[in-house]
Amino acid sequence: MDLPPPAAEIVVTGTALPTAPGAAAYSTVTIDRARVAGTASGRVEDALKDVAGLAAFRRSDSRAANPTSQGVTLRALGGNAASRALVLLDGVPLADPFAGYIPWSAIDPATLASIRVTRGGGAGAFGAGAVAGTLELQSGGPDVLPPVSLALAGGSRDSWAASGSVTARLGGGFVTAGGRYDRGDGYVLLPEGQAGPVDIPARYRSWGASLRAVMPMGDASEVQVAARAFDDVRFRGLALAGSTSRGVDASVRVIHRGRWGVEALAYVQTRDFAAQFASIGPGRATATPTLDQYRTPATGIGGKFAVRPPVGSAHNLEIGVDARRGDGTSKERFRLVAGSFTRLREAGGATSTIGFYVEDSWSLTDTLTLTGGARADRWTIEAGRLREIDSATGAMTLDLPAPGRDGWRGTARGGAVWKVAPVLALRAAIYTGFRLPTPNELYRPFRVGADATAANPALDLERARGVEAGFDWRPLPAAHLSVTAYANELSGAISNVTLGRGPGTFPQVGFVAAGGAFRQRLNLDAVVVHGIEADAGVEFGRWSAVASAAWADPRVRASGLSAGLDGLRPAVTPQFSASGTLAWTGDRLRGNVTLRHSGAQFDDDQNLRRLPAVTTVDAGARLRLLGGLSVEARAENIGDAEVVSGLSADGIIDRGQPRTLWLGLRWEG
Repeated sequence: MDLPPPAAEIVVTGTALPTAPGAAAYSTVTIDRARVAGTASGRVEDALKDVAGLAAFRRSDSRAANPTSQGVTLRALGGNAASRALVLLDGVPLADPFAGYIPWSAIDPATLASIRVTRGGGAGAFGAGAVAGTLELQSGGPDVLPPVSLALAGGSRDSWAASGSVTARLGGGFVTAGGRYDRGDGYVLLPEGQAGPVDIPARYRSWGASLRAVMPMGDASEVQVAARAFDDVRFRGLALAGSTSRGVDASVRVIHRGRWGVEALAYVQTRDFAAQFASIGPGRATATPTLDQYRTPATGIGGKFAVRPPVGSAHNLEIGVDARRGDGTSKERFRLVAGSFTRLREAGGATSTIGFYVEDSWSLTDTLTLTGGARADRWTIEAGRLREIDSATGAMTLDLPAPGRDGWRGTARGGAVWKVAPVLALRAAIYTGFRLPTPNELYRPFRVGADATAANPALDLERARGVEAGFDWRPLPAAHLSVTAYANELSGAISNVTLGRGPGTFPQVGFVAAGGAFRQRLNLDAVVVHGIEADAGVEFGRWSAVASAAWADPRVRASGLSAGLDGLRPAVTPQFSASGTLAWTGDRLRGNVTLRHSGAQFDDDQNLRRLPAVTTVDAGARLRLLGGLSVEARAENIGDAEVVSGLSADGIIDRGQPRTLWLGLRWEG
């Protein structure tokens, strides 16, 4: 009697299509789950600091920084509140559709499987926007996440953090659900000698929740459905200066791993942001409201469709199309007279891209792999406006409509990997990319302290090009060293350029007091960077060590209105940064110590406000007590180094996280 054929094995992974072999041509770093979830702060942006050369706009983290300053860049291409790196979670962009910042507090690192960082521009199959690099965050599944996890920790300054997750297999698929809550009384942002009566601790409170389901569809396909929500409230060291950001994101992704590989993705983002700002009186004895940004609704929608046709074992070809649209409007009250705001402002617009791409990895021989890809993107900037209205009369006092613009932009990237020996591979790559200015950069003026910055609806695209070469050496299975030298140029880099000094009245922003600066967002001719970066790791028994270092020489090329910046270093850009972690993993005890250094940088475009170099030490340990229960102890900035995150025109210092100690319990079922 003939037996029926065995049932096909259904493999559900919850991941994207396999990484193409040609990806090895580019400088990449992968942060594993243990490190992502094992930082002293318990925050995902802290794990990213392991990659030298990756920097946020501010040295403050997502407990104390203004959310709109949480852009991320790589390779010293210059600080910008909007992210110059493309940040993806399971293929979905995370950047705010209006301002381009990354809501780090919305991500629970305990639910991630890994983070893959690709340095350098060139969008390839990722989508437009990767002028500095790409960060791919991958959610975990039952292969890496425990069935049940609960954690509670208390820390300095009445800080509390609680999180929990459930991961369960359902049929041939699985579902994960997680939640996180944290709060703290915060610290006074100013040093003791500068703080006045109006300065209060920068308290914070945030929560986030996520749900993800992965289900099989036939023998080689799966559908991945995800939703997440977050709410974040912060006070920037003044009772009158706070912010609230919240959002809900949802996505559906279908993956087919048959003879034809297929990926189809659709997503939607809904965000809202509010913030209040104040001016400080003499001796920091009084504070007066200056702006109430009471609502900033924003929406992002997008998707992707890609196929990998069977073109032979030597090729990994992908052809696809992706699209993204973001729009938002900032609604504000300003110009305080007799205790009441007398003006209303509305600033906003929309940007969109739709791109077609093709990329191939060709394994020419067993030791040589070539890769190349090209994109053609149709971009659009539309519905731009900046309007101001008299609150009492309803009369329009300013109306600056911006004409719509559109065009095509072609980009490409390519590279080669040559395995010259079993332990040594040489690689080289070239690439181009572009980034659209955000609606926030195009249309919304803003103030920070005494400084005021005007928007610029005529901003052009940022256009990146670069070349790099390096090697990956693995002398032992448990040891590796990667070194990359590169040259990058970011033409049209958007920067806040000083055009005048107070006291005086200036377009869009009105009066600027003595000591303050009037700036406008402008396209520089270029930011040019030459640099070298190195990453290393070794495991010896239960010990492991990883290290990363980056040195760069970034320079501004400028003419016209920004000619005074020519030859200077871009703002908030250190020349040298390094990070190293030593870890021990035992049967019951595990721990790590992390040393980080960030070189000196400037807080302004004219290189007048120098932020000193800083070195910090973090540490953490976990002891398993019984079953899945363990006790944790963590310490941030053990030496209590002064982390200067900002410096105002009058010398007032804004500090990053001081020494913070944590003690908690964790249970994993």
